[in-house]
This record gives sequence, C-alpha cells and structure tokens, in this order.
Amino acid sequence: MLIDSHAHLDDERFDPDRENIISSLKENGISLVVNPGSDLSSSIKAVRLSEEYENIYAAVGVHPHEAKAMSEETIEALRSLSAREKVVAIGEIGLDYFYDNSPRDIQKKWFLEQIRLAKEADLPIIVHSRDASQDTFDIINQEKDNRLRGVLHCYSGSEEMAREYIKLGFYISFGGPVTFKNSKVSKKVAQDIPLDKMLIETDSPYLTPEPNRGKRNEPSYVKYVARTIAEIRGISFEELAEKTAENAKNLFKIEE
Repeated sequence: MLIDSHAHLDDERFDPDRENIISSLKENGISLVVNPGSDLSSSIKAVRLSEEYENIYAAVGVHPHEAKAMSEETIEALRSLSAREKVVAIGEIGLDYFYDNSPRDIQKKWFLEQIRLAKEADLPIIVHSRDASQDTFDIINQEKDNRLRGVLHCYSGSEEMAREYIKLGFYISFGGPVTFKNSKVSKKVAQDIPLDKMLIETDSPYLTPEPNRGKRNEPSYVKYVARTIAEIRGISFEELAEKTAENAKNLFKIEE
C-alpha cells in the first residue's frame, strides 16, 4: 500500500467528488494521505477532513504565497490547530522566489516563526522551496536542533543540496515532475539518494504525473511516481511502496 505524503484534498477542485476519491483510496492501493494546509482557512479544512476520514491526516501552516497576510494571531490559531490529534506536521511552509507573491523578508519571517512553532509542538515541517534553495537551507540549518525534522516536498533542487538536508535528518519527497521526460535532475536525485530518506506524493490537484499530465491530479496517481522511481532505481514497485510508506509513518509518527 502506498502513502501519498502530500495532497490538497481540501482544494475546491475536489468539491464535486471528494468523498468518492477518499472512499476509493484503499481500492486504489493508497493506505493514507497527508493533507497540508496552505493558509489558515485550508488548514482548518484539512483538520476537518482528517477528523471525518480515518485515512486522512492533516498538516497546518501557511504557504509563502500567503505569508503577507500572516500575523501573530495566525500563529496562535495554528498553535491551537497543531494540538489536534490527527495533525502530524506544520506545513506547507517555506520560501517561493519564483512568484514572489509575498515580499521575501516577510516570507522569511513567517517561515522562521512556523519552524519555531513546529519545534514547540514537536512536529515535523513540510517545506516548499522554489527558486530559494540557499535561503531555505540556511534558515533550516540555523534553526536545527534535536526537535527539528521534516521533508522537502516535491523536491526540485540539486543532489548536493538534497544530501545536505539528509545530513540534517530531513526526508526528500518526489511528485509528478519526476515522471516528466525533461526532469533529468530530479530523476538523478531520485536514483541516488538513500531510499530510507525518500517520500512520494502527488501534490494533488497540481503537478499531475505522466501519463495523465494536463488533467487534475489525485492521490491514486501516486502509483505513477512510485513506478517511475522504482524503474530508475532498478527495484520492484513493491519495495519502493513499502519503504516510502514506512518512511512516511516514521516521519509523521503515524501508527496504523
């Protein structure tokens, strides 16, 4: 059974068929899904979904796109949500210099504050980093202690940087882009990093893998990510599925 370690099932694109998608996870080979928030509203929705469905777990946090709207009140609300039973991480948080939807100094401020919240709550972080590789690493490295752990979601950086994160105890997660024909760097990273530091995900409804690229993504498509990486590494699909599921349970402290 596979674990989709990152899917936004609270997204409005799932409004027409969310219940069907969640109820069919098991028959599609998915044992559970971690649903991160991207702002306070979606974090609340993620928690509600986790409390409604046995096989959904939540993460709460504010994406760098929405950092400009954050305040101390937001942190307090996230602190309260983080105490809920099925909240397994703070995320998705990080830096995005590609779109720069929030000023960079504001992104850094609230990324740091949410990292500190995660340490306080003893939860891992789910990190978004786009065109901000060095700053993301520097902030995490600066805050590193024995409480800080997490995953770089939908990783698109270099193998060298991936190995630096692994030294800090972090996991590296791969999504749909690893299946794309032009994704040579991601494929090389997926081939070479330790299997016990790897997660897989869909980032549904975004970044749909081949062969369904262009359609709405959904958790059942995580199998295409798993197949691609298994082929790259020369191992069986079953071994890849088993190990990445074990890794996700270890990181998020989930017991089935």
